[in-house]
Amino acid sequence: MTTHPFDLTGRVALVTGANTGIGQALAVALAAAGAHLALVGRSAMDETRARLHGPGQVHEIRADLSSTAPLQSVVDETVVTLGGLDILVNNAGIIRRADSVDYTEEDWDAVIGTNLKSLFFLSQAAGRHMIAQGSGKIINTASLLSFQGGIRIPAYTAAKSGVAGLTRLLACEWAAKGVNVNAIAPGYIETNNTEALHQDETRRTQILERIPAGRWGKPGDLGGAAVFLASRASDYVDGVVLPVDGGWLAR
Repeated sequence: MTTHPFDLTGRVALVTGANTGIGQALAVALAAAGAHLALVGRSAMDETRARLHGPGQVHEIRADLSSTAPLQSVVDETVVTLGGLDILVNNAGIIRRADSVDYTEEDWDAVIGTNLKSLFFLSQAAGRHMIAQGSGKIINTASLLSFQGGIRIPAYTAAKSGVAGLTRLLACEWAAKGVNVNAIAPGYIETNNTEALHQDETRRTQILERIPAGRWGKPGDLGGAAVFLASRASDYVDGVVLPVDGGWLAR
């Protein structure tokens, strides 16, 4: 029997930052497509679990990805508990805002550490497993700031530009080994990370006026792109940074 190319039944997906926002929405989409899920986050994921509807198993891993210490154990626990690892979604991230002239080294190191360093070394740990089995999908969460400069978020912009570069580099190294590495670049999505922009009426209005779709995105808007990049439908897609932005970059 031939399954639908977007079917993830029996596949094991590890999703970081799955307790809220975009990570939660990506987990919900992958579960609906049939995947088993390892949910990774610093806080309880009861809300995420309540939103999951699918035939797969769900395993929760509490881990702080601000350091590289837990990364190998996260992969190992996923493989042992769920029987493998086919899909890694690198979504965990933080943001800290300040004018560049005032930005602290502490904030720089925190953002780069979580958003770029941990992303690479978790990809490395997962990649070793996937290369050994001859298949796998890695999906990174990039950003519009992978393409643009932004303001008042220098470390975040540097990290997300780095995510785009790493996505392409790992694709070049691992595509021939059966591992597809791609990224999703969310536009302006209503999440905790963008709450400060929502509270700034001037910035909120400026942003909305530029979005051709005429609205801010919701986390669920990213689910289809994640299922595509996690599935057989994208087996010949490598090194892509896919904007899901309501047309922001087209304007």
